[in-house]
Formats: sequence, structure tokens, C-alpha cells
Amino acid sequence: MLLREGHRRRPRRLTLLCAGLLLLLLGTAAPASAHAALRTTDPADGTLLRTAPRYVTLTFTEPVGLLTDSFRVYDPTDHRLRTGPAEHAPGHSDTARVALPAKLATGTYTVAWRVVSADSHPVSGALTFSVGTRTATAANPAPDDAENPVTAGLYNIARYLAYLSLAVLLGAAAFVAYCRPPTAAPLRTPVQAAAWTLLAATTALYLLRAPYEEGTPPTFSVSSLAHTATTRPGALLLTRLTLLLLAAAGMALLRARRRRLARRTTLAVAAVLSVPLALTWTAAEHASAGIQVPLAVTAATLHLLAMGAWLGGLTALLRTLRRTSPDTLARFSRLAFASVTVLVVTGVYQSWRGLGSWQALTDTTYGRTLLAKLAAVAALLLAAACSRAWTNRLTREPRSAVARLPEPVTVPPGPLPPLPPPPPERPNPPFHTLRRSVLAEAAVGVVVLALTTLLTSTVPGRAATEAARTGTPTTGIPTASVTTIPFDVGTPGGHGKVQITLDPGRVGRTSVQAVVYGPDGGLSTVPELRVTLTLPAQHLGPLDTRVTDRGGYWSSDTFDVPLPGTWTMKATVRVSALDQVTVSAPVRVTR
Repeated sequence: MLLREGHRRRPRRLTLLCAGLLLLLLGTAAPASAHAALRTTDPADGTLLRTAPRYVTLTFTEPVGLLTDSFRVYDPTDHRLRTGPAEHAPGHSDTARVALPAKLATGTYTVAWRVVSADSHPVSGALTFSVGTRTATAANPAPDDAENPVTAGLYNIARYLAYLSLAVLLGAAAFVAYCRPPTAAPLRTPVQAAAWTLLAATTALYLLRAPYEEGTPPTFSVSSLAHTATTRPGALLLTRLTLLLLAAAGMALLRARRRRLARRTTLAVAAVLSVPLALTWTAAEHASAGIQVPLAVTAATLHLLAMGAWLGGLTALLRTLRRTSPDTLARFSRLAFASVTVLVVTGVYQSWRGLGSWQALTDTTYGRTLLAKLAAVAALLLAAACSRAWTNRLTREPRSAVARLPEPVTVPPGPLPPLPPPPPERPNPPFHTLRRSVLAEAAVGVVVLALTTLLTSTVPGRAATEAARTGTPTTGIPTASVTTIPFDVGTPGGHGKVQITLDPGRVGRTSVQAVVYGPDGGLSTVPELRVTLTLPAQHLGPLDTRVTDRGGYWSSDTFDVPLPGTWTMKATVRVSALDQVTVSAPVRVTR
């Protein structure tokens, strides 16, 4: 008996361990990359102007929301200027601008900015421009202003718990409604725990929304909570809370009714609320911005519902497996297959929409995270195939037993012949093997869910690629500096461009990566590439970055940038034994 109890507790302990490790991973992960990538700035970063500009204008790849402190402008002496309020350019929700004072002294100005993407994630950065002449500046709107690790960690944990709870609730409702288990009593505890967890996680997300947007420690005030209610993410969180409270009130009223009627009404309430509840996620994340928004929101909603039906259904199956009939197993097998089909179709569309190109699959953080998710999904499908095989074996047992029943025969009168010896006892169906397979499937599903949460916190590959083409950053301060320099050696097919990344683009140890693209826009291999940096203002350089060929790209991890300023980056590209060319472009290095 003690051995059986130990076996029963083992899946629960394993699930809690997986969830705890994933919560630790999400809570201590690096700050999430935002989704609105900066496309252009006016004035451009590092520009030397003859006259002072009237506005600083930023243009993004998607609509952005403004904060009360979206812009901070520092003069050459590191004093903050009094500026007008942040606003959108007339008729352009994808821009943010701030009016500058009428008269600006000569020197270099630093602009720190922070806005909120249309898919609810904040993005921040900095730029400089000079009026009349360039001067040294001590302004350092530094990494402290980008993300608060405590706020970001708590927010990420709450988001993951909300996803996990939704999956359990949707899966339990789908399992009871379609699979019709003999009893749903074992599901009462996980469903109640998921409902309370989702309610608490949603409340935490609403309370943390303002500090998360502003990059400040977790502090709460009436004004910040009221401002959150006026934003789309805040309004969707309030809608989610309202739906959950309505569902709780409906469940409370059903307790006094008959069990059968209560069960049917409960399933009806779950079916009605599942779609609007899922929309409170999809209308505030990746699908709500970019191309084909209506189709993207529909696909994301179906993806979320299918994910809940499958992964949450696995939880329900684990809880009821000892009392599950073969008929229930067969129904769940069909439910899982339909869910996987929806997940594959909608997942392919979402991947195409987020990536934009095959190159982004390996060249962007979004693409690499997606590859990790695809690997986890492949493992999940393998575990699901094993579960389906065992399910088919179990569901065939009763049918084969019925098929072997003897035909009735006519017995002549007289003494009955002796009964034949009973057949050997058939072994019990391998429920323990199926349980292990389902448990493995659920454990991998938790990992897939965590990677999905991380994907929603990563800038899409399409936006990252577009930002890289314009040489603008895609993340907060400090950020990588991406410079694209065209070249042409003057021979047929001897032209292309070289993309050079300094990560981070600031003083100190930095990683240098260079990729060469051919005339058709695809990756090109060259026999030699040399990248140097020169700082004309300080008569410093050229400094050789010593990039080496890493099989398709060139890289160096040991280069030190000694001083901030506008450096001249030179790239010498040799395309053959005789043909080479040297091209250059300015690159801004911050403190």
C-alpha cells in the first residue's frame, strides 16, 4: 500500500518540480525584448545639425502607446531639458515625438525614450544628436531605466501562471464535455486551484502593469491603476477579471441545483466564456499588431483554445486515468488529434507571420526560440504517439473479447458434460504504461507552454529584420549596433552588402559579428573579410577587430572599444584572389 501511495505521489512531485524550475527560469530570465522595433529617428542618431530641430520624432514598426515620461532630453552639461508632452505625429499612431525648446545651445544632446508596443510590451532606447558641434556628454540614461528586474520577473511569472491556469481550465471543460468520463469528481481540486491561480495572476498583472510599462520597482497608486484602465492591455485584464468573477458567481448559484443540471450548465458556461477569455490574451499580444490582424487574432485564439484542450486535457486524463473507461480514452485520443491538427495549421501561419523569412529563423532571437519550441513540440508529438498507441491497444481489448464469445449451441438432453477448464487469466490492460506515457506528454507540454510564454516576450523576426535593415536597435539600453554597408568590386556579380553587429554598441568588451550578402540577397561566403574601427576625433585607430570565419559568418568575441563617439567602421571584402574593395560607414558607440 505504501508503495502504491509512493507511485501516486510521484507524478504530482514531478509536475510540481517542473513547474517550479520553469517559474525560476522565467523569473530570473533577462529582460524581455519588446515588439515594436524602431524604424527611423528624426534627427538620426549621431547626426550633426547646423540648426536646432523643433521636434524629436521616432517611427516604429507598429503603433505605440505613450507614457507620462516617454521622453527625457539631456543637454551637453547633463541637465534635463523642459520639453513638451509626448505625442503622436498627426495621423500616425506608429510615431512618438516631443517638442524641444526654441533655443538650444551648441553641443551634443542625449534623448532617452520609452514607449509601449501595440502588443503590450514596453520598448526603450536612446539616441544622440549634436547642434553646431559635437561635444563630450556625461549623460547616461543607463540600463537602470530600461527594465526593473524585480518587476519584470514578477510580471513574467504571473503571465506564465495565467497561461498554465487557462490550459487547465479549458482542458478540463473540453475533457468533461467531449470525453464524458465516468466521474468528474477528481477534477474538482485542480479546476478550483487553476481558477483561483488565474484570478490571482490576472490581478497581479493588472497591479504590475504600470510599473512594468515604466520600468520602475513594484509600486502602486490610485493614479497609476486608473491610467492602466485606460490602456488596451489594462482594459483586457479588467475584462478577464470580469469574466472570471461572472463564472464564479454562476458556479455558486449552481451549487443549490441538481447535480446533472449543474453539470450541463457548467459546461455551457465554460463553452460560452472560453472564446472571450482567450481573446483577452490574443487581442493584446503578437496577433494584435503587424500584418493581417483579424486573421492573426482568429488563428491565435484557435491556437490557444487547442493548446488548452490538449495540454489541459492531459491533466484531466491523468487525474481520472484509474477510473477511465476505454470509450473515454478513445474520445480523448480523437480530441487530442483534432487539437494537434489545429495547433499545426495555426502554428505554421503564426510562424510565417512572425518570421517573415527563412533567414530570421536562425538570425533572430525569435527564430531561435521558435526552433527550441519546435524541438519540444516534436518531443511532445512523439510522447503523444506513444500514448495514442497504448490507447488504441486498450480500446481494442473489449472488442476482441466480445468477438471471441462462443456461438450458442443446442445441447442434447442428458447429463451435462464437464465444463472445460477456465482460460488463463488475461493480464490487466497496461494502464501503468499509459500513465507514464501521458505523464511524459504532460511534462513536455509544460516546457512547450513556457517556451510559448517566452515567444510572446520576444521581438518577432519580421520586425527585427526590418529594424536591422535600417540600422536601428530592436531592444532597450544598452543595445546592439547594426551597420549595413554596400560594396561593389566592379566585376559581374561582385556586389552585395556586409552587415556588421557590435553587441553591445558601447564602450568596453564587445562582440563583433559580420555577415556578407551576395547580389541576390542571400548569404555569401568570401575568402577574406577585415573590419577595423577608427575614431577621427581622437586620432585613434585603425583598430583591427580580428574577425575570423566561423562557417558562414565572421566573428570576434575579444574586441574592446576604448572610447565613446562616432567611429568610422571600415570593411575590406575580398571576393576572389584579385578582387577586393574597402568600404566604410559611421557607427555610434555609447558609454
